[in-house]
Amino acid sequence: MRYYFNVAGAMYDPDNEGLEFETITEARIQAVQFAAEMLHDHPTIIWAGEDFRVEVTDADRQMLFTVIVVGVIAPAA
Repeated sequence: MRYYFNVAGAMYDPDNEGLEFETITEARIQAVQFAAEMLHDHPTIIWAGEDFRVEVTDADRQMLFTVIVVGVIAPAA
């Protein structure tokens, strides 16, 4: 099955190519790895005032699951 890994939240970047995986578990692992790579390359993104999301959809653009990363500044900061 083909899965699409769309970046949403503080920035938006739709995935128009997708990747093939045999199981949804493999796609979930890829979503976390993709989020980690994005945060590595753009570490300030979670402080842009919104959350950072990887929204994973199928070929019909139906949402299957989402990885969400949020940076929260504590009151003491």
